[in-house]
Amino acid sequence: MSPARDPRTARALLIAFAVVSVAHLTAIAVHVPVLRYSTKPLLMPLLAAWVWASARPATPKLLIPALLFGAGGDILLQVGGTVGFLAGMGSFAVGHACYVTMFVKLGALADRRRTAMVAACYAVAWATLITLLLPDLDAAMRIPMAAYSLLLASTAVTSSRIDWRAGVGGALFLLSDTLIATDLAHWKLLPMHSFLIMLTYIVGQYLLTIGTLQRTDAAPAAAAVPAV
Repeated sequence: MSPARDPRTARALLIAFAVVSVAHLTAIAVHVPVLRYSTKPLLMPLLAAWVWASARPATPKLLIPALLFGAGGDILLQVGGTVGFLAGMGSFAVGHACYVTMFVKLGALADRRRTAMVAACYAVAWATLITLLLPDLDAAMRIPMAAYSLLLASTAVTSSRIDWRAGVGGALFLLSDTLIATDLAHWKLLPMHSFLIMLTYIVGQYLLTIGTLQRTDAAPAAAAVPAV
């Protein structure tokens, strides 16, 4: 086994992800811009590297790309401006397309009735949010935001049918981007608004990752149990 695939390396990468996450959130809370902007691009690559180093044979191939497109979005959003924001949103959108495709392949649509019920709940929330937000957004943001948020809601729906951790992660990711949208719409911000955006985003991505790995780890074990 090469050093890059050693369990100790995986453990070190997960610890590094935790440390950088705490450092990033602390930088937001105490207003240290240099630390804030230098740690954000490291978050998802570290989480993706941990997934790779864990070397689970059943890990879906789309999980790491989903995380890395998230990293691309993180970097592009830091560029600022409308172009940077739309490019970042596009990168995140590709990541969500990876998530949705992956969750569907893992059986998110197996129980179509329950999936439809969850989708109906998220559809009501999405329609309400879009109705309230769009009038307050810049014209250039309205269509991209509506389309992106629909894809984001699709991640939340499909993740909920895979594993409860992934479902919570999808909901937190949706909440994080909703907080960003309220900022763009110039709504009154919550206390520690930026901190809450990144806290829900980091925890959301981690839970999406853990939930996916738990689902795929459990599948071979379940298949190995002989029928009685």
